Amino acid sequence: MNLLGKKALVTGAARGIGRGCAIALARAGADVVINDLQRSPDAEQTLTDIRAHGRMAELADGDAFDRSSCERVVARAIELLGRVDILVSNPAFSRRADYVDADPAQFEAVVRGTLLGGFHISQLVARHMIERGGGGKMVFISSVHAEIPYARSAAYNAAKAGLNHMAKTLAAEIVQHRINVNVIEPGWIDTPGEHATFGDAFIAEQGPKLPWGRLGTPGDIGRAATFLCSDDADYITGTTLVVDGGFLLRAALPLK
Repeated sequence: MNLLGKKALVTGAARGIGRGCAIALARAGADVVINDLQRSPDAEQTLTDIRAHGRMAELADGDAFDRSSCERVVARAIELLGRVDILVSNPAFSRRADYVDADPAQFEAVVRGTLLGGFHISQLVARHMIERGGGGKMVFISSVHAEIPYARSAAYNAAKAGLNHMAKTLAAEIVQHRINVNVIEPGWIDTPGEHATFGDAFIAEQGPKLPWGRLGTPGDIGRAATFLCSDDADYITGTTLVVDGGFLLRAALPLK
């Protein structure tokens, strides 16, 4: 999975899955511009880790949920890299609430951050890839929430399911330009956000109970993204790769 000479933009890359993707792409040889809301110690650490692999790394800070900010992020990435060959779209925002009690403004914010955030960056990058020619790779980070209607997560579930369909529609529309568009559905991944939501003790307790015996890591998702962005995946577009250690198989497993 050689990405030497490729130029990548990864959104939401200061920590968690986005960070795992950015570092994995760099390890395979790509120069990477990371996006996050603002410069922070987490973002600086991601840049340091990318550079440790001998690759160029810069930050294009900005709000991936806002159209005008996305325009600035993409323009800055093109300025820094010269072109964008790879996009890993990883914006997301989640707040849990009972459906009947959900705050409409918060519901809209989750859909905006998770679905529309993916739309804005990907449309702008798609336009760039089409204009410059030569193909490209686009990977959307979705979730098993697109498959499972988890209680108290209606907005996030719906947004991730919509993201899957949006990405596949984009794949169909730009296939003639040799731009591969695919989706990754992570399962339960060990990220700072999950620890903040569930607590360290609960995650430590639940990990061994999962089919693979552990939570996934950002590196697991990063390696999958690297594959989809490589020439090894040249004939793959419009598909969803589930990277969940068997999480979706739990209902099919024998009861213990």
